Amino acid sequence: MIGLDTNILVRYLTQDDAAQSRKASRIIEQRLSPDEPGFLSLVTMVETVWVLKTRYRMRSAQIAMVIERILAADSLQVQNEQQVFEAMVALKSGAGTFADALVAALGAWAGCSSTLTFDERSVRLNGFRLAD
Repeated sequence: MIGLDTNILVRYLTQDDAAQSRKASRIIEQRLSPDEPGFLSLVTMVETVWVLKTRYRMRSAQIAMVIERILAADSLQVQNEQQVFEAMVALKSGAGTFADALVAALGAWAGCSSTLTFDERSVRLNGFRLAD
């Protein structure tokens, strides 16, 4: 297994830089396989979503489709795949941001009864509770 940084994944997804996109495509399409997958950490996933939203102005539904494709790729292994999937579903439904939904999903995975927050928008997501 080989870890992939955010910039490799973003170059592959956006194909916006000829030289780097070509290298990223070669890595992901030719070098990686189900037997030797690329590892995407939670940090890489959150950064990728942030870059796609802020730099490339992608809508939540588009980003959710990208995450679905990543999760379906046999040559990529996503850290805490189930929690990333849950965060993608929340993003797709408009319930909250990917990062907030991932925080809640990881809290539940770790056995937390809830995740406290001051963010009133986050409480729309399962697992969050306003701190009092």
